Formats: sequence, structure tokens, C-alpha cells
Amino acid sequence: MKPTRRLRELLAGDDILVSPGVFDGYSVRLVEKMGFKTACTTGAGLANSRMGVPDVGIMGLTDNLDACRMIARSVSIPVMADADTGYGNPVTVYHTARWFEETGVAGINIEDQVSPKRCGHMAGKDVIDMREMARKIEAACTARRDDDFVILARTDAIAVEGLEGAIRRAKLYAKAGADMIFADAIGGEDQIRALVEACPVPVSVNMGFGIRSRPTTPLLPIRRLAELGVRRVTLPRMLPAAALMAMENAMRLLQQSLESGEAMDRPDLLYGIDDIWELMGQPEIKRMETHYNDLDGVDVQD
Repeated sequence: MKPTRRLRELLAGDDILVSPGVFDGYSVRLVEKMGFKTACTTGAGLANSRMGVPDVGIMGLTDNLDACRMIARSVSIPVMADADTGYGNPVTVYHTARWFEETGVAGINIEDQVSPKRCGHMAGKDVIDMREMARKIEAACTARRDDDFVILARTDAIAVEGLEGAIRRAKLYAKAGADMIFADAIGGEDQIRALVEACPVPVSVNMGFGIRSRPTTPLLPIRRLAELGVRRVTLPRMLPAAALMAMENAMRLLQQSLESGEAMDRPDLLYGIDDIWELMGQPEIKRMETHYNDLDGVDVQD
């Protein structure tokens, strides 16, 4: 089954869809290994990890496409991609949507921020005219060759126009063809309920695990989000934050080893090499090598 069709089926199912944010081959393969049915790329995670810069619109379209192509091909579960603002006007978005579809991802997010955009948890965001965003959504929907390719419209209007402005935009974006709505920095249960009740299409909510200061959206149990009618929850910050913490702990272990002059092994903190090989598919490579190196098994008789 194509990833796009699988994602549509999951969105139409009874259970809320939990989509951890991924930023490389390790993270997306781990999400699949742990039994999650879908994943999403984190734009901030890609910009941070690939380019070493904040999520302020520096990462370009080609960098994003290259990363998403490698991530999507690494797993069998559907992956949605963060396409930022679509990298330009509606005509640009048309090509952006088509190129993302060609990477093998199952859908994209497009947001209504002014470019250069900012991470959703940063201050100083601004949004474009809602009519221009509606045209961007229309262009993305027209561009897709596969009708199952999901177009998610993200609005950052809550920080600028309040909840009413965000709901007004969400309705217009759905009318323009968006398959799903995500209102970033939504303020809690009451606002989530209001958005779900107002939207004619499924609503996605972001839970910002890994933010030590008070998150813009209060953390809620995923079960509670399902009770509020949310169809999809993304966790874009969890895996990048966990990876950074683990790497820092490993570096501290190395520092201690240098100071003490002793070799230190902490298998409770470090993935074993056999575990890494298993995660990355090394056993299958070994089976292929065994088969294709078996020259005696080739029948050369006429």
C-alpha cells in the first residue's frame, strides 16, 4: 500500500494518530522499530542538525527535499514533511508541493507565516494575508499527482490575531482544499475544543515535549487530546531533545574518562553496535551478500 493511502486510512481510523518528529535515518528507523504508525519531519530539527542554525528560515528548499527523500526511503511507515512557508508565492508552492511528493513523503505542512519564518515557539512571528495563504493551499492541492497526498495548513495566527483569527483562517484554508489544520501555539483545552468544533477537516495538535520553560501549548495527555476530538498529535521536539541530552551525557562520560585515566563503559547510556546494525538493516545486507556472493549457485549451463 502506498504511504499516502496508508496515511489517509490512519487519519480516518478510530485512534488518534501519534506522529513523533524525526530528523535523520536513526530517528525515523527508531520510530518505526518502536511500533509507531507514522512520523513527521521536524523543520527545526532538520535546520538545527543539518546546518547548525536556528529555525529562522535559513534552511532552503533543496536542503529540506534532500533530507526528506532520505528519511522517507528509510522506512515503510508514512512520513509527513514540514515544508515551512512553501518557499515563496502560490506559484512557488505549486512546484514545492510537487517536489515534496516526489521525495516519497505522504504529505506536507505549509504555514502562513511571513518569510523568513520563525520556530512556532519563538516571539516576533507575523502572518501573511489569509487570502494569499488560501491560494497557496489551492496551488499545493492542484500540484499533487496523487489525490491521497495530504496537504496540512498550519496557521500561526493565534500569536498575532488570537483564536478567532486563527479559526477564521482555518475555515478558509479548509475551503481552499486543506486536508488537515494545525494551529500552532494553541493555548490549551478550551482553544483546542473550539478549533476542533469549528473545523470541517481533521485537526492536528503539537505537543512540545523538551521545552523546559513553559510551553506555548500546555502539555496534555494524548488520551485527553483524543477526547477533545484531535485526530493527530505531533511531537517534533522530543527526539531531537532526547538525542542532545544523550550526546551530552556521553561527552561527560568521555571527560570523566580523560580526567580519571580509566576506560569507562556505560552500556546503560550507549547503544550497542549490534543494536545499531539491527536498527539500520545490517542483517538484511548480510543476507544479500551471502546470496549474491554465492557464485556456485549460478547455473551457467545452456
